[in-house]
Amino acid sequence: MSHSNSLYHFLRHVSFPPDPHLLPSALKSCPAQPLARALHAAAVVSGLAEDPFVASSLLHSYIRLGATGAARSVFDRMPEKNVVGWSALIAGYSARGDAEAAWGLLEQMRSAGVEPNVITWNGLVSGLNRSGRALDAVTALVRMHSEGFFPDATGVSCALSAVGDVKEVSVGKQVHGYVVKAGCRLDACVVTALIDMYGKCGRADEIVRVFHESSHMDVASCNALVAGLSRNAQVSEALLLFREFICRGVELNVVSWTSIVACCVQNGRDLEAVDLFRTMQSIGVEPNSVTIPCVLPAFANVAALMHGRSAHCFSLRKGFLHDVYVGSALVDMYAKCGKARHARTIFDAMPSRNVVSWNAMIGGYAMHGDAANAVQLFCSMQKCKQKPDLVTFTCVLGACSQAGLTEEGRRYFNEMQQGHGISPRMEHYACMVTLLGRSGKLDEAYDLINEMPFEPDSCIWGSLLGSCRVYGNVLLAEVAAEKLFQLEPGNAGNYVLLSNIYASKKMWDGVNRVRDEMKNMGLKKEKGCSWIEIKNKVHMLLAGDNSHPMMTAITEKLNQLTIEMNRLGFAPSRDFVLHDVEEQEKDNILAVHSEKLAVALGLISTRPGTPLRVIKNLRICGDCHEAMKFISSFEQREISVRDTNRFHHFKDGKCSCGDYW
Repeated sequence: MSHSNSLYHFLRHVSFPPDPHLLPSALKSCPAQPLARALHAAAVVSGLAEDPFVASSLLHSYIRLGATGAARSVFDRMPEKNVVGWSALIAGYSARGDAEAAWGLLEQMRSAGVEPNVITWNGLVSGLNRSGRALDAVTALVRMHSEGFFPDATGVSCALSAVGDVKEVSVGKQVHGYVVKAGCRLDACVVTALIDMYGKCGRADEIVRVFHESSHMDVASCNALVAGLSRNAQVSEALLLFREFICRGVELNVVSWTSIVACCVQNGRDLEAVDLFRTMQSIGVEPNSVTIPCVLPAFANVAALMHGRSAHCFSLRKGFLHDVYVGSALVDMYAKCGKARHARTIFDAMPSRNVVSWNAMIGGYAMHGDAANAVQLFCSMQKCKQKPDLVTFTCVLGACSQAGLTEEGRRYFNEMQQGHGISPRMEHYACMVTLLGRSGKLDEAYDLINEMPFEPDSCIWGSLLGSCRVYGNVLLAEVAAEKLFQLEPGNAGNYVLLSNIYASKKMWDGVNRVRDEMKNMGLKKEKGCSWIEIKNKVHMLLAGDNSHPMMTAITEKLNQLTIEMNRLGFAPSRDFVLHDVEEQEKDNILAVHSEKLAVALGLISTRPGTPLRVIKNLRICGDCHEAMKFISSFEQREISVRDTNRFHHFKDGKCSCGDYW
């Protein structure tokens, strides 16, 4: 209904002169400021504006509609200004975020001889909190307490929300203590607010304690629990309690399911996120436009392309594709599942794009080593007046490093600072170190590290160590490795990489020294893990793990391929094995790398000619890279492998990376 029609409807039912009882009722249900002003005018003309009941209704209506200026005007004309009027006006200014005006009104209130009560303070605290002025809200809470006032259950909930936002856990504990003394610790809203506050303050132990003490099982407490535990990386506890809610018969809503899916994705539990998403749908809870962007990264992380396509179709049916976050998540999902063209189709069809959308597509091209399209899209982004951010330049620099575009990378690194005023962060320096290192400019990369305005982190030194592996630079490798041992003493991968550099140079004393250090520290090499989707099911293969039900057939297929490789003159590169062992044993170790297991499973489980997509949790080694080239030619298959670094698309014995990675 339009404002003019609504005005006509209201005024038709307001008698003239207006009824002093009907006018407040009309004001109470008034939906917009123009209507409130019309009714105000009618009250002035009829002389009812001075009526305390009518004036109070006008005041509250204007505050409800956000017209604090008009509310103040009405208040100033009120002959009797009582605590209710003062409290309402203070709450109104607080809700607008005007803390200065709210505090000023509090002082004026006292100067007028009217003392604030608990309602005044509750309105001040909750209003400031709702308007995003959390620190002011906590200040008001502390002052409220110092003047002998204590919030009710509603006020406590608002106060705890503000405390959580500013992470003042000591204040939160004091409020918690008051809650226990006041006997409202079992109040549903208070329990939820306590869980939320402790979650924001990083106190996962207190979250669980509050929940168990209250034994309150409802949707709100479930959502707060999952959010709080997820924020503190307590995903196992979150899953356990979520399932407890389900077992107790609590009817959880789409927010609950979306929260637990997001919790799993954010904490690397992608397969569980996929299973939860499927369970959610099977019990009749329909995903919304928030759920889809939450679950799509899980599909991308485990190469669950069929699941991703189903989510795409669902979004199309429900009209979610106009949502920029759904569109951006689809672009990211298709790119990470090896379908850069599909990603670009989605990107081009998006009705509106933000910086996240552009970054997803540029990053997708970078992941596929397609620097030309990444750079071209970056130029288009600027022509469209979309301002690039830190992530944009990380993607562009990453694309340049993948393709070995050293000079272009330098130009963009300088442009980021001089043309866009963006100071390089650690990730940008890491890209530059990779760019220089991969092109053989190791000394220049080392000089750049020494010139950094802040201390290099493990990504920087790890990048240099990786480049030393490619070019066999033992001296710089030892420098980088020593830094990494200090920064990440528990990361076995750094020791393994240094050991492999020694092994490639036949420096077995160095290999043994590193191996002994790892043994003394109790470190073990992280196991390789790969995922492959076959017939709408995601399979996980672990190096050295024989638990997969088809492992016998997988091993047989790998043995057949090994025989063919040897017959046709393919010799595995044995430089990628940690230990100084017999050559045949090295071959056996290399044969069970997880990506080979995944590809073998794909070969025996799909029809000839079916493309295979594999995702690995570690960087693909040189031997497996050569093996994939052979298999793609011998089996006439297109094989895509995404490691931690980039995509490798193998076809007819060649890789899209041009053997540069």
